[in-house]
Amino acid sequence: MKRIRILIADDHHVVRTGLRALLRGEPGLSVIAEACDGEEAVHRVAELKPDVAILDISMPGLNGVDAARLIKRDNPSTRVLILTIHENEEYVYQVVRAGADGYVLKNADKKELCAAVRAVVDGRRFFSPSVSNLIISEFAKRVQDEEGTESPASRVLTPRETDVLRRIAQGMTSKAIAAELFLSIRTVNTHRANLMHKLDIHETAGLVRYAIQTGLVDVSGGKSGPV
Repeated sequence: MKRIRILIADDHHVVRTGLRALLRGEPGLSVIAEACDGEEAVHRVAELKPDVAILDISMPGLNGVDAARLIKRDNPSTRVLILTIHENEEYVYQVVRAGADGYVLKNADKKELCAAVRAVVDGRRFFSPSVSNLIISEFAKRVQDEEGTESPASRVLTPRETDVLRRIAQGMTSKAIAAELFLSIRTVNTHRANLMHKLDIHETAGLVRYAIQTGLVDVSGGKSGPV
């Protein structure tokens, strides 16, 4: 039986060591390399062509979401499995958009992690049970919201543009928005330009006013300021 060759990327040495120990001796699995950040992970995948790359999300420099996007673009045969502490719908959304094949929480046991590795190698997606429930709950909530009264912003803007607009109105810089939403600064600036074009607004202050008027931010608790 062909062994599944695995690369582990996490900025914490103790986590990489623990994962290697967890997978050691598991029939059919072999950890062939480690990386301490996203950039190294991308380079090592290009060099070694592992079957699976297990990536943390929060890594310095190139984060796991952007690393997953580059790996899937340049080495599509390598499956990408995100292993993270973040049980959050927004992170899952970003990971799926990046092309990752699975999303597993770091509190998973050995049986779940190994099942995830084998599932993605077989061409199936894998999500930890609680993450799957989160996705289903969020989908149901959005359906209910769509059946109710939509705000003007929800009818005009995409969900991602709404996310960016809300943070602009809270006074966040493009760099801070990029870090929070796991986007590049260039992507945030593109969303900002699209917002101005769609809304026919040509300055940040106008975007802030629009966000307040449409209820995207709470004027009693939201922040405002230059960006």
